[in-house]
Amino acid sequence: MNLVIAGVNKAFDQGLTVSELLVLEKVQNPEYVTVALNDEFVDNPLESKKVLNDGDQVEFLYFMGGGQGLGLSPGAFGPKAFGPGQKF
Repeated sequence: MNLVIAGVNKAFDQGLTVSELLVLEKVQNPEYVTVALNDEFVDNPLESKKVLNDGDQVEFLYFMGGGQGLGLSPGAFGPKAFGPGQKF
């Protein structure tokens, strides 16, 4: 069976599940990954028994949260750094 993973065609055995794919693809930090299967999110991908089908498109997505930023104040960018209505 062929899957498209992050835009790359790859061949796998039939009957592969989403959770098994995470292992085979050596996904780093799988507990933090979101899996999109044919443009739809997969619930709990680490335990998913969803069987993949030939031609399925799979994306591994990592969401990054905010943090301390760069430690710069809005004034550090100058008065024209942001357009009307935009805030730092």
